[in-house]
Amino acid sequence: MPTRNSTDKPVTRAAGVVPVRFAGDAPRFLLLRCFSYWDFPKGELEPDEEPLAAALREAEEETSLTGLSLRWGEDWIETERYGRGKIARYYIAEAAHGDVTLPVSAELGRPEHDEWRWVSAEEADALLNPRLRRVLAWARARIEHPG
Repeated sequence: MPTRNSTDKPVTRAAGVVPVRFAGDAPRFLLLRCFSYWDFPKGELEPDEEPLAAALREAEEETSLTGLSLRWGEDWIETERYGRGKIARYYIAEAAHGDVTLPVSAELGRPEHDEWRWVSAEEADALLNPRLRRVLAWARARIEHPG
């Protein structure tokens, strides 16, 4: 959903989740790959859609995961502007169960992503770009020190 900022340049708002699943005490993070680019599930807000609702909708649309738990509350982090003026907001959600699938997008006629992986924080750090490493670092800090 494009909006305008103080410099009157269009801003596209997106929202997503940092899905977390635990292997013992260690968090694993779900990453999705499109071409050579890794990200967390996210997408653009629909008109009049709240960011959290969009984040949960996009996670389900892109991964088939349902019943995500906002175990760490509704805190969020936003990226700086990137690409053609997009800002993405991310929430942390626990995906305690469910199988990940990459459903076919009705718009594209194929899945939006090429691959998915549950990875350790260290593996995620190696795959993500600097903008998303900042999101990962925030999520790790919230998971390790809730409240």
